Amino acid sequence: QVHLMESGGGSVQAGGSLRLSCVASGDSYNTDCMGWFRQAPGKEREGVATIDSDGSTTYADSGQGRFTISKDNAKNTLYLQKNNLKPEDTAVYYCAEDTGLCDYNEYVKKIGEADLPYWGQGTKVTVSS
Repeated sequence: QVHLMESGGGSVQAGGSLRLSCVASGDSYNTDCMGWFRQAPGKEREGVATIDSDGSTTYADSGQGRFTISKDNAKNTLYLQKNNLKPEDTAVYYCAEDTGLCDYNEYVKKIGEADLPYWGQGTKVTVSS
């Protein structure tokens, strides 16, 4: 079993920054694909970013150039640095672990079907204009 715990959410004004963290414990493997997804009020879940075991990253268009995903394998921690936040970034953000190498299209499909093997409880981000 894998346990994922997010933190770092909060309220911020538009243009501000936040860094989300996600600590993985249990049978989490550094060789797995790690990622973030979010769910805004009244909307479907959507992918935000993934990072592979070799450090390669993929981003949704919505966060391209503003968000940076990274991880510290020694600390079993995944991060999402969010800059220049916009009100439309308001959502609950979840970290997730998928087995094997990242396939972003497959990751997005699994988000929609709630079929990722592991995800956390989420951390809420509110961006005011």
